[in-house]
Amino acid sequence: MVFFGEERDWKEDLCDDIKIDMAELLEIAKRNRCAYMQAEDVKVAQLWVALAEVYKHQRKIESRLEKVEAAIKAISQMGEAAKRDALRKKIVDTFKAKTPEEKETVEKIVDTLMEF
Repeated sequence: MVFFGEERDWKEDLCDDIKIDMAELLEIAKRNRCAYMQAEDVKVAQLWVALAEVYKHQRKIESRLEKVEAAIKAISQMGEAAKRDALRKKIVDTFKAKTPEEKETVEKIVDTLMEF
């Protein structure tokens, strides 16, 4: 690109962190150099390989995220169960529920409190 009478490489105008990321991506794409070098348009083929590498990385991150989300959900459910048990115990102890009707009332109270 000609800029004020001198020719400059457009990559020189990129932010430093983008330059680093792009260089790393191009290094990763080089693993498939033997394939994209055979393409009719090598630059476009190299770009597609880089895009495929980004997509592969994204899928890997999504897979890991799903596992983390599942773990957090399980922990949350365990916490909810413990919270429900603690509430039930406190209410039973407080109201001294013994009959089935009293225990049913305790469950209704617990259900209501669990909504908060």
